Amino acid sequence: MPVTVAPMTVADLEQVLAIENIAFSSPWSRNSFLYELTENKRAVYLTAKEADRVVGYTGMWVIFDEGHITNLAVHPDFRRQGIGGRLLDELAIAAKERGVSRLTLEVRLSNTGAQLLYTQKGFVSSGVRRRYYRDNNEDAVIMWKSEI
Repeated sequence: MPVTVAPMTVADLEQVLAIENIAFSSPWSRNSFLYELTENKRAVYLTAKEADRVVGYTGMWVIFDEGHITNLAVHPDFRRQGIGGRLLDELAIAAKERGVSRLTLEVRLSNTGAQLLYTQKGFVSSGVRRRYYRDNNEDAVIMWKSEI
């Protein structure tokens, strides 16, 4: 089945949270996502769906001319099928439509698979945030994409 990308809605949250809890050791809460979707005017969130099933999602905050990617996750059963890359491409389009000229994100130092995806999509490592992740004090690699 084809995968479609569309804005995330409150109705998507149960499925998004299921992926969030699988993908991250410090998952966001339902309330965090609710705030992003209903109150944060700078937030943009997208889902990737196969039929009615959410198989991945991503989001960012638009801060002046920069987009800060907050999260990106794909359900394990759907990884390595280009969905993460497609979500990044669609997020870049949404960013450009909002006047964003560059994107940034943090990724765990140990998450080499994600770093490879980001590199393939034009992101460049620009530094490290020491002890960024609270669950285990792991460092984060800061990555930027200057031309979207």
